[in-house]
Amino acid sequence: MRRGALLVAGVLAVVVLLVLAPFVLVLLNAVKTEAEYASTGPLSLPGGLHLSGVAAFWERVDFGQKLFNSALISGSVAVLAVVVSVLNAYALGIGKVRGRGWFLGAFLVANLVPQESLIYPLYYMAKYVDLYDTRVAVVIIFTAIQSAFGTFLLSSVFAAFPTELLDAAAMDGAGRLRTLWRVVVPVSVPTLGVLFTFFFVWTWNELFIPLIFLVSNPNQTVPVALGLLQGEKMMDATTTSASALLGIAPAVLFFLVFQRTLTRGVMTGAVK
Repeated sequence: MRRGALLVAGVLAVVVLLVLAPFVLVLLNAVKTEAEYASTGPLSLPGGLHLSGVAAFWERVDFGQKLFNSALISGSVAVLAVVVSVLNAYALGIGKVRGRGWFLGAFLVANLVPQESLIYPLYYMAKYVDLYDTRVAVVIIFTAIQSAFGTFLLSSVFAAFPTELLDAAAMDGAGRLRTLWRVVVPVSVPTLGVLFTFFFVWTWNELFIPLIFLVSNPNQTVPVALGLLQGEKMMDATTTSASALLGIAPAVLFFLVFQRTLTRGVMTGAVK
């Protein structure tokens, strides 16, 4: 048994090292100078902490503005998608509306539709309502996309919601909305925390739709700025590493901050 545990621990340690190796390599090269990278290569340790590449990338793309745009869009989508998912799932999972199976099937199909097939109608719709090249358009689009998944997931969770709590709320005279916000939502906070974390990270990492809908430089997000700058082929290796480091650091930091919420939500679902 001990040998088996040691073997599993060894395999997991190797997997962790393989996963962390690219991040460590990016970090090492981001704090090197151009001359140091050219003379010693990408695998050597830096001679000191040089942030010239980070500063050059930050100024070139106005990274502070891009960071604000990504945080604003991702945070707004995460909040709105969770709210819409809760309202939809409450009607489908607990309200037992007619045609529940058809609605869930529609949400399932919506999750399977590739974004590329949605670009043309979304583009012309945004143009028609004068929302093209605005962050509002991207927030609306991703709220609809993420809430389709959230509705499908929460509907199954709410379908198994303890009826005793709902009956007790009804006996106390609580209406449907009061039951939702005072009973259902507090009990479902761990699951909603998981959805919020996923929605934020997924939206943060999105490139295709923001690349199409955010053409103005002040409106662009971090992934769009990284993609456009990489396409220009005007950066040296240290600045490229700095751009990769700054691009992934906020999402990783957010994930680490909400790791306890994510773990609690997963464990709660496992116990149920």
